[in-house]
Amino acid sequence: MRRLATLLAALLLAGCASSGEGPVPPRTVGMVDLQRYQGTWYELARLPMHFQRKCAQSEAHYSLQDDGSVGVLNRCRTAGGDWIQVNGRAVPQVEGRTDKLWVRFDNWFTRLFPGIAKGNYWVLYLDDGYRTALVGHPNREYLWLLSRTPVVSERTREQLLEVAQGQGYDTDLLIWRTPDSAFSPVPSP
Repeated sequence: MRRLATLLAALLLAGCASSGEGPVPPRTVGMVDLQRYQGTWYELARLPMHFQRKCAQSEAHYSLQDDGSVGVLNRCRTAGGDWIQVNGRAVPQVEGRTDKLWVRFDNWFTRLFPGIAKGNYWVLYLDDGYRTALVGHPNREYLWLLSRTPVVSERTREQLLEVAQGQGYDTDLLIWRTPDSAFSPVPSP
């Protein structure tokens, strides 16, 4: 299980590498109040990516650390109902800017290549109540639609899609969260 989590994290970081060339990057929100941003976020949808290929449901747990960094715990539920998780840390890419973060996960790859073993985490949209967010990569290959709840209204869903499309992301490719009802209930003892 630990090897799988390490592999998932390594693939995430390898996939997040960017050459810096290409179209104009998407716009970010400017500032994120990391105190308000911490807590649990449920993935509503994501663009396809290798490291999440077995994930039917995903969630991220963020906790503000004393040094100003953000502790990251990503969890993935497979179609079989098993949970896989990986721990990491996020820091601002530019001091004083909290809308563009570097994320590093705790694994052998980041210890071996600390300078390059990091992924872009750009906050592209955040509602005023810190209830929904769009997070993406500047090359537009990665996108996550996030919410504080695993289910949102159709209106909220359409709003998130509209913002993502306006930022140049291909929302036709999104993989949506598998509903909780798709998983067998745990038998009572």
